Amino acid sequence: MKEYNITVVPTNNPKIIKFETNHFLVKGNYEYKNIDEAKNSPLAQQLFYLPFIKTVYIASNFVALERFDIVEWEDVKDEVAQQLVEYLNAGETVVSEEEVKKKQPITVYAEVTPNPAVMKFVSNKRIVPSTYEFKNIDEAKDSPLAKELFHFPFVKEVFMDENYVSVTKYEVADWEEINMQLREFIRDYLADGKEVVTAEAIQKSKETVEQNTVQTDYDDTSQQIIAILEEYVKPAVASDGGNILFQSYEEESGTVSVILQGACSGCPSSTFTLKNGIETMLKNMMGEKIREVVALNG
Repeated sequence: MKEYNITVVPTNNPKIIKFETNHFLVKGNYEYKNIDEAKNSPLAQQLFYLPFIKTVYIASNFVALERFDIVEWEDVKDEVAQQLVEYLNAGETVVSEEEVKKKQPITVYAEVTPNPAVMKFVSNKRIVPSTYEFKNIDEAKDSPLAKELFHFPFVKEVFMDENYVSVTKYEVADWEEINMQLREFIRDYLADGKEVVTAEAIQKSKETVEQNTVQTDYDDTSQQIIAILEEYVKPAVASDGGNILFQSYEEESGTVSVILQGACSGCPSSTFTLKNGIETMLKNMMGEKIREVVALNG
């Protein structure tokens, strides 16, 4: 029998904490807001007996929990981790995935973005744990959903984050002609409980983040820039179906280089946003340290 170990990992949200395991737990991604929703997950049901648990997220190799304000994670995380270890090592069921194969109540709506070539398809449930970008079908080998989308001749690129899929189209098609088709395809795919990205892809993404954290020794200015991008810029570009990543800062020239993904990449208005939004914000907040912001693929 597998022996499970738990690693407690804080998140950017102080109310949510992750309990990562050394073995895979489930094939899909699941979110439960209350004990009634968790009828197919004995583990989630047990967790909801803890009075401070608000939401339970279960993915390939972790359980993430959102708390109510009545406690701080620092006071209870070790107790919860021990409970999870004992549950898993007892061989108890995490999620009855056979039951989940029934159609799930998924809604998907289409949302326009500043980039006329990109449409954002938003789900009412979380579909991936982090950002994924696929420029072609070869890059999509670790995402069954993206691979399926590339079978549509008008799909050029696919970007995923949290609860949405951004699709970039070729000029050969108009959104009026393909919007409904794509929306219904994505909705049915998710409702069937099919795999969006593989467990291997999730693990690789996690390892990449860890490697970058260990290997990258940012100076104080770079850390300030990253903090500003995370707090003020990322939420805005995410709402437009894209993402922004810090690449580098050159002290001598005062140049900040960023990478734009999803709807932001190649968007006609991205240059305006970059110069009049992000660049202006960084200059105002950091003064003469910043002279220019450039996008490597925007």
